[in-house]
Amino acid sequence: MRSRESVHGFRPGRLIAGLCALAVAALYAGDIAGEWTVPWFTALPLTAAGLALAGVAGSVHYTVRRRRARSRASSDQ
Repeated sequence: MRSRESVHGFRPGRLIAGLCALAVAALYAGDIAGEWTVPWFTALPLTAAGLALAGVAGSVHYTVRRRRARSRASSDQ
């Protein structure tokens, strides 16, 4: 039987990408509501930066998870 963590593990890259998409959506929702004015090109750098941060976070998470598994395997032997 698989553990719950292997099925529903924490994914920091997906969290950051989702938060960035929500931020872009909130900016444009405020623009539509007339609260402020957002230039049309604002989504491009925000989305690109969010995806870059998500990639870095995913890579760091993968590296840490791999090192932990390797150290557990070496201590079990």
